[in-house]
Amino acid sequence: MLRDAALTLPHKERAKLAHDLLCSLDGPADPDVNDAWITEIEKRARELADSSVEPVDWQAARERIARRLRERRR
Repeated sequence: MLRDAALTLPHKERAKLAHDLLCSLDGPADPDVNDAWITEIEKRARELADSSVEPVDWQAARERIARRLRERRR
């Protein structure tokens, strides 16, 4: 069986195969995605530079996310 054969592959080859299989499920990439990310990154950088947003450290963001998830579950 194909699965059994794949499981005998070395770790790196199994990881590459798993990656390739997962990527194949996504379908074709959106050709505009890179431009959209660049636009978003530039917007966020401008917002940080002009202080229109305040950066939040990861621990504070994580706590806020956890609190919101707990509130939704109630």
